[in-house]
Amino acid sequence: MSDVRLLGEGSHGRASDSAGADASRPIERRRNRGSGDSPTDILTRLPALVVLERIPVPTLAMARDGIILFANTAFAEMVGHGQDELAGLAFPEVFDTVPAVIGALSGVDALANLVVELRHREGWTVRARMSKSAMMRRDDPVVLVTFENLTEQLWIDEH
Repeated sequence: MSDVRLLGEGSHGRASDSAGADASRPIERRRNRGSGDSPTDILTRLPALVVLERIPVPTLAMARDGIILFANTAFAEMVGHGQDELAGLAFPEVFDTVPAVIGALSGVDALANLVVELRHREGWTVRARMSKSAMMRRDDPVVLVTFENLTEQLWIDEH
């Protein structure tokens, strides 16, 4: 097992091989772990953004004021944006079903486990079930939600 570091923006660690790797996506650099490191030791050192990025489910982290802090690759692909394009957007800029007056936390609470409409970069609507925030404390500065893309299934059911 290896430790992993996700290279950030501006680094030279971009995928650029001829096997079809996406040149805009950061790549992971693996470091050999010490021989005495347990899986728990490795997990405690793993950065949160690396964990969020590795989740294969569309995942979004927002600040209390509704600004998107992080979108994993699965979320970015679902809405047709690059991860760097999503960071810094406000909640209502991505969500079609959220009135501008709803803040991030109350909006997440109001929409938890409901089907929401997201704006795809190409203009069409993505319909997805949004989870409640994974953060347990109401005073956490970050809201963390996941999405289940239902667009295709709902379209099939309607036709």
